[in-house]
Amino acid sequence: MTLIWKFFTRNIISQKIKFCKSPIIHKQLFYIYLTSSARINRKTCIFNTLRYYGTNTLETKTLNSTVRFIAKKKETSELKNLIVLAVPEKWRLFSAITFLLISSTITMAVPFCLGKLIDIINTSDKKDMKKNLNQLCIILFGIFALGGLCNFCRVYLMSTTGHRITQSLRKQLYAAILRQEIAIFDKCNTGEFVGRLSGDTQLVSNALTSNISDGLRFAFMSISGISMMFYTSPKLAIVSLAIVPPVAGLAIVCGRFLKKISRDIQNNLASLNIISEERISNIRTVKAFSKEINETNYYNSQLDDMLKVCYKESLCRGMFFGLTGFSGNMIILSVLYYGGAMISDSSLTIGSLSAFLGYAVYVAISLNGLSSFYSELNKALGANIRLVELIEKESAIPIYGGEILKNQLSGDIEFRNVSFAYPTRENIWVLKNFSLKIPSCTLVAIVGASGSGKSTIASLLLRFYDPNLGSILLDNYDLKFLNPAWVKSQISIVSQEPILFSGTIRENILYGAIDSIKYDVEEIAKRAHILEFTENMPNGLDTVVGERGITLSGGQRQRVAIARALIKNPRILILDEATSALDAESEHYVQKALEKAVQGRTVLTIAHRLSTIKNADKVIVLKQGQMIETGSYKELMNLKDSYFNKLIQHQTFT
Repeated sequence: MTLIWKFFTRNIISQKIKFCKSPIIHKQLFYIYLTSSARINRKTCIFNTLRYYGTNTLETKTLNSTVRFIAKKKETSELKNLIVLAVPEKWRLFSAITFLLISSTITMAVPFCLGKLIDIINTSDKKDMKKNLNQLCIILFGIFALGGLCNFCRVYLMSTTGHRITQSLRKQLYAAILRQEIAIFDKCNTGEFVGRLSGDTQLVSNALTSNISDGLRFAFMSISGISMMFYTSPKLAIVSLAIVPPVAGLAIVCGRFLKKISRDIQNNLASLNIISEERISNIRTVKAFSKEINETNYYNSQLDDMLKVCYKESLCRGMFFGLTGFSGNMIILSVLYYGGAMISDSSLTIGSLSAFLGYAVYVAISLNGLSSFYSELNKALGANIRLVELIEKESAIPIYGGEILKNQLSGDIEFRNVSFAYPTRENIWVLKNFSLKIPSCTLVAIVGASGSGKSTIASLLLRFYDPNLGSILLDNYDLKFLNPAWVKSQISIVSQEPILFSGTIRENILYGAIDSIKYDVEEIAKRAHILEFTENMPNGLDTVVGERGITLSGGQRQRVAIARALIKNPRILILDEATSALDAESEHYVQKALEKAVQGRTVLTIAHRLSTIKNADKVIVLKQGQMIETGSYKELMNLKDSYFNKLIQHQTFT
């Protein structure tokens, strides 16, 4: 350990902790830094090593105390993150809590009034009893009516506040999801994000409103009930409440275990959402291969795995509520036994015992409610950790910020010594030392075998990813320093399999528009040869296309995608194998639309058709992420034994 200490206390580490002069604390901070950087569990790895091999007893104690401090601070931070979500609704929550206190106070007055009522009946004569009874009932009626009104206000405010917090959480989470870089979506499935948007947000919202409301009410009733029990009979209160502390300790242990299990359940739910969302969205593929039974069995197996985790939760909850229920019943039993004994020796009246018993019941119910609140709070803390991780995660590639060119973009593109590997496959270079210059208003075709890096070039130009090495320039400006939103307003893409949203054709075309500009959708649709098929539709451009544009043919979807790309009049157009999956007739219409689209623009096309390659000003030939040949179509065809010729002959450049 000493050798490791000496090695890591070089300049880099020392600079981070040089403000600390004490050798003990200095080394302590070193271990904290080391474990946080390496993501090592402090308790099971580093500090256990110190426990067995440390020679300085004082230092070991200091480090162990630091472990406890860090763990406690983490729990406090989790709770703080949860409370922060409620801050915008503080006045509504404060009002609801005020109504809660009033209604709970009225509720807690019931046993006291009941005891007085019993004593009046037992001690007064009939005339006085009826008079006193009428007065007391009239007063109680007014008080109970006020309590009912306060309960209404409390529930209404808490419910509406819950909806508002859920809405706010979903807004934040949805915005956080959309601002993440594409690499995150390569690693995480859609179903996981959907699960967080729906289930986790609702769980956290309920914890901050309904559960907090119930928790405060039960806490107030417990404190008030215990206070009134001591007021009525201190001796009886001490006897009946002796069981509470040990049960409370066990409840806290169970609650912490529940928080961990809750997190596992939420993760399993996310996995189930991933499976169901993916299979249902690709139902045609499932049915085409007759995999309904296989998919059902797979989903059921995942449900079985989740059920095992739920069994653990049920066991813990059963123990949790069993203990609290037992403690409540024991309180009532002790009250009946010792209270009866006190009545027999005239040290307690029947009315006082009745009131005490009422408070004991309230305390028992409240303790049971507090245990439920505590378990639900721990569930919410587990869910909130997942939400906070995503909401606070900064995107590696921002969506705004950076320079906007004052002059109109001419469309010059340069890839300068670019090397790139996808984050999910960091050891596999897709592009290696790739350089390319594309002058403005030229058409460049990129050809190569599958997996050679053609589509990656388009993704890098759109800044879906940043290159690992090298730089990409637009009009001699590094893409990293330009405003990403402005860059994408200058670039449009038409992909091989365009995705349409489940709105109308018009809405899908306008999706590519810049918000502040008005467009002639009909003119754009005409240029993209869309009107030729919408004329036969009853609603024309307002025809609903269905999920992913399923009601349109491949050629029709492609023409809508071309119109969507052209509507903002981009300076750079990317055609990523835009007609490779079309039949001859559809390709004819799409090709006509593309011929109009490329005029006066810088065009980068991932080529697959001879017609596109022949018309290109320059053809770039890729092989394993490197440019091995370049020139016009004729120049490359004249090169004997060229790689381009082999691609043409074998038709392997799609």
